[in-house]
Amino acid sequence: MPRPEVLDRVKDAEQEADEIVAEAEEDAEETIADAREEADEIREQARRDADAEAEERLGEAREEIEAERERILEEGAEEREALETRARDRTDEVIDYVVTQFEEAVHAQT
Repeated sequence: MPRPEVLDRVKDAEQEADEIVAEAEEDAEETIADAREEADEIREQARRDADAEAEERLGEAREEIEAERERILEEGAEEREALETRARDRTDEVIDYVVTQFEEAVHAQT
């Protein structure tokens, strides 16, 4: 094979190798860009999922707090009613005590 022909083939091979390398680099950059884009999408979806989970937990916590609040208010109303009933039941007793104290004070002055 003549020397110029060998040189041409070597040049062609080098050019082909350069093209393969350039194409591989381009493919690598594209793959990296796709991977970054996919990672961004995954992060965004994870953020949305986390926000939804947090919102759900917050809603559940609010429901629990409201149920506890209602229980406490009901318990307080029951206690208030019991105290009022006891106070009403003792009205006659208190009146008798006050009258007795008043009579004793009047007798003590005479």
